[in-house]
Amino acid sequence: MSRFAISLLLPGLFAGMLVALPDPIRPDPASPRPIDAVDSVFIEDLTWMEVRDALKSGHDTVVVATGGVEQNGPYLVTGKHNVVLRGTTEAIARKLGKTLVAPIVPFVPEGDIEPPSQHMLYPGTISVSEATYEALLADICASLKAHGFRRIVLIGDSGGNQTGLKAVADRLGKQWEGKCGVLYIPEYYDFSAVTKWLESQGIKQTPEGLHDDFGMTAQLLAVEPQAARMNERIKAGKFKINGVDLPPAEKSIEWGRRIIDLRADITVKAIQKASQP
Repeated sequence: MSRFAISLLLPGLFAGMLVALPDPIRPDPASPRPIDAVDSVFIEDLTWMEVRDALKSGHDTVVVATGGVEQNGPYLVTGKHNVVLRGTTEAIARKLGKTLVAPIVPFVPEGDIEPPSQHMLYPGTISVSEATYEALLADICASLKAHGFRRIVLIGDSGGNQTGLKAVADRLGKQWEGKCGVLYIPEYYDFSAVTKWLESQGIKQTPEGLHDDFGMTAQLLAVEPQAARMNERIKAGKFKINGVDLPPAEKSIEWGRRIIDLRADITVKAIQKASQP
């Protein structure tokens, strides 16, 4: 065969090869997973195949948690609530069983944007309107329902999150009755229970007028110490809050783990109660 004839055939051969390749945007939904799944409850840390196979194995519950980006005093990062939720949502999912955690929603109502009010008076805060917040939650829940989750649990780590969570849960719960349960769990946000428990353990605080306290700081230290500026506070002699000394750091971190465990226990019991017919 002449070089000219071969040159005429090659484009057709290559075209055939390209057509045979799978579409990277639309792979076969039934494609087998080629590697072992990782042990994580966070959807954003899983591959789509791992989520699919988790659903097939009975993981029909998903936690949708909202945090916030706001001023939290001089020592805690603006994403305080989001950091804490990485610890509490994992504990909740593992205690509840057969449960995954949706990406934490970082943007919630924090005050009026123009003119600024509430937390929006302070740099670093990001706010959304109540309508935007509820629309975002509704779309997240609809996406999860479309993929086969049968129970969606809504929790919020900040006070401004609660109204919208309840409204969305009530609306979708009625709309999807018999198809997918949507539960708003206010017990997760019961910080008074945490304070009372700490007092029963001998931790008594004297408020300093900061958007911060021992319980929140300890949880941050347990999840991500830098989020509570641990090293910088130690260096400046400021490693304390509300009259409670935080050194040694290992002890405060252990307190944080215990608080996360307590909040998870309270939340799981509330979920189980709310799920009863």
